[in-house]
Amino acid sequence: MKSVLVAAAVGLIISILVTPLAIKAFRRHGFGQEIRDDGPESHLSKKGTPTMGGTVMVLATVLGYLVAHLFLINQEGRGVTATGLLLLFLLIGLGTVGFLDDYLKIRYRRSLGLNKTAKLVGQLVVGVTFAVLALMADDENGTAVATTAVSFVRDIAPLTLPAFLFIALAYLFIAGFSNAVNLTDGLDGLAAGCSAMVFASYVIISFWQFGHDCAGELVDGCYTVRDPLDVTLVAAAAMGACLGFLWWNTSPARIFMGDTGSLALGGLMSGLAIVTRTELLLVVLGGLFVAVTLSVVIQVGFFRATRRRVFRMAPLHHHFELAGWAENTVIVRFWLVTGMAVAFGLGLFYADWLAFAGL
Repeated sequence: MKSVLVAAAVGLIISILVTPLAIKAFRRHGFGQEIRDDGPESHLSKKGTPTMGGTVMVLATVLGYLVAHLFLINQEGRGVTATGLLLLFLLIGLGTVGFLDDYLKIRYRRSLGLNKTAKLVGQLVVGVTFAVLALMADDENGTAVATTAVSFVRDIAPLTLPAFLFIALAYLFIAGFSNAVNLTDGLDGLAAGCSAMVFASYVIISFWQFGHDCAGELVDGCYTVRDPLDVTLVAAAAMGACLGFLWWNTSPARIFMGDTGSLALGGLMSGLAIVTRTELLLVVLGGLFVAVTLSVVIQVGFFRATRRRVFRMAPLHHHFELAGWAENTVIVRFWLVTGMAVAFGLGLFYADWLAFAGL
């Protein structure tokens, strides 16, 4: 438990202390955010706010994970694992794609960076590499980091897929959630606050799996997962990084995470779901991200079919802004929705354990 607290604390401290240094450095080099012209007028004042703050979040998460391992170094079998390294690969890989996108926005002074094809190719390379390695990385017991079964709160055995279909599904899942967090990152502190809550839920889920691991004791309700404690450390470090960044990102934001942060965080969420065998549960835990994405899909699809709009503006948070809600009101209410979604998701996870344990 001490190592989990260390991971969260280090992630928080590095993020909260390094972010103001990043703000000064990015301002000095002119790394300011470009604002879309068709957005709410209140956002035009945010033009020039330093962006690419996600670089600090990625750094804080990686260092939080590594420092936490110093407290496990004398415990047998508690070193850095393939699961932890693959999750960090997903975080850094998608963060790099986002960084390139942010850099092009700054370089060419426009609100669009990488084109859709280039971004999807980057997500394809990172996502497919993660999925393939996760299936190949077996431990001495023959347990892989991921399985080809579709999962909810644990693997659904009848829905086991061929390896190539699982890889394709994993890519769609990773790309979907990384883009979902990216779409949600439109108001000060919205994505960072919601992400912190989802990562907190995975701290609880993975630590519970660690305490009920079939490798330790084969009992009803135990979990066949790889390296659950290491997953907890990654989730805790990411949670701390989000909270530390939120100190500077909350309204009025002094820095934005940019695509560097949003793609990295969304990718890490999907990776945590895959390795903890809770893929469909993430749809519940991250329900707000799903709703925001669906608002864009519905808006685009309906407009192309009828030339009319369902929402005043998509993504969903901008609809409520144009409806007259203050920005802070939208943010806090969306945080509350995420909190309720996380509570409901954790309730489903615990209810499943009670059912399997016969309690």
